[in-house]
Amino acid sequence: MDFGLTEEQKMVQDMARNFAEKEIAPYVEEDEKNHYYRREILTKMGELGLLGWSIPEEYGGNGMGWMEGVIALYEIAKVHTSWRLSISGNCWGPAMTINEYGTEEQKQKWIPKLLDGTWAGSFAITEPNTGSDVASMKTFAEDKGDHWLINGTKTWISGGHTSDVGLLYAMTDKGKGAKGMSCFIIDYNNTPGVQRIPMEDKVGMYAAPTSELIFEDAVVPKENLLGGLNKGFFICMWQLNNTRMGCAVGGAALSRACLDGCIQYANERYQFGVPIGKHQMVQQQIAEMILEDEAAKQLVYRAAWLKDNKLPSQKATSTAKLAGCLASVHAANLAMKIYGSYGYSNEYPCGRWLRDCKQFETLEGTSNMHMQIIANIELGFAPDR
Repeated sequence: MDFGLTEEQKMVQDMARNFAEKEIAPYVEEDEKNHYYRREILTKMGELGLLGWSIPEEYGGNGMGWMEGVIALYEIAKVHTSWRLSISGNCWGPAMTINEYGTEEQKQKWIPKLLDGTWAGSFAITEPNTGSDVASMKTFAEDKGDHWLINGTKTWISGGHTSDVGLLYAMTDKGKGAKGMSCFIIDYNNTPGVQRIPMEDKVGMYAAPTSELIFEDAVVPKENLLGGLNKGFFICMWQLNNTRMGCAVGGAALSRACLDGCIQYANERYQFGVPIGKHQMVQQQIAEMILEDEAAKQLVYRAAWLKDNKLPSQKATSTAKLAGCLASVHAANLAMKIYGSYGYSNEYPCGRWLRDCKQFETLEGTSNMHMQIIANIELGFAPDR
C-alpha cells in the first residue's frame, strides 16, 4: 500500500484545511463556552462536497472515496473534533446505508439533501438500558397495516434534536433478538409522536448536539422501512463498520492537535534558561505522542484503503478506532503535563482536548468491544467482513 497522497488528494487536504481554519477555528472557543451548534457550518460543508464521500455522483456524491474522506475529515476534526460527527451523521451513516440497502425511490428522496447539507442527519441505536448489547433494545415498531406505530426511547443520539432525517433501529418481532430488528428512515420534521430532548449536561463535545428521543405512538409510513423486515441487525452492524471510521479519524486527529499544540508550547515556554522542549522528559513525552499519532493515522489510512478496494475491513476499522482512541487519550493526558499549570486553565485548549478524547472510549462501540472484535477475528472465531 502506498499512502503517498496524489495531487487530487492534496487538493482535498488543502481545501478541508482551509475550510476548517476559516469557518470553524474562529468560533471554537465561543461555541465551546456557549455549547453552541453552528448549523450553517454543515450547510457550507455540503456546498463544498465535504459530505459526499463514497456515494455515487447520481445521488449527489463527490466522486471520491474513503481515503479522500478520511483526509478531509482529519483536517476538520484536528481543528474541532465536534465537527467530525457531521460526516458520520450525514454521509457515512444514513446516506451510505440508504445507498446500500434502499430502494431507488428511497435513494432519490433522501440521499441528495443529506449530501448537500440541506438536511442534517443522525442514527438512533442506543437506549437507556441498551449499549453494547444492541439486540436487547426495547423500542418497538408495530405494523398497523398502512403505517408503523413506534414506541420507545433512544438516548445519547448525536444530532438527535437538530437532525431533519435519521435512521432508527427498532424491534419488529419481539422475542427474536437480533433476528427481530428492523431499520426505519425517520423524517423528524413530519413525524408526529416524537419528542426530542437536548442533553446539555455532558463532559465534553460541547458544540456537538446530543439528544434523548422519545417515541410515543409515532406514525411512520410503511415505505420508510429500510432493507426489509427484520434485517435491521445486519444493517446496523454494516453501518457501524462505516461510521466507526469517523471515530477512528477523530481520535487520530485529536491526537495530532494535542501534539501540534505541545510542540508549539514546548518551543515557547522557557524554564532553566532554555525552551522546555530541550528537557529530556518533555522530549520523551513528545516522542511518545509522535509514535502513537503516526500509528493511529496509518491504521486509519489502511482501513480506508481496504474499504476503497472492497476488501474485508471490520478488523482494520476496529483496530483504527481503538488506536485513535488510545492515542488521543494518552496525548491529551501528556498535554496537561507539558503545559503544566496553564494546561489546567481555559487559556489553552488542554481541557477541551481532555474532555473530548474520552468520547472515543465509548462511542460507536466501547474500547472493550473493539478489543473483542479484533481478537475474535484474529483467532478465527468470527469472519472479517
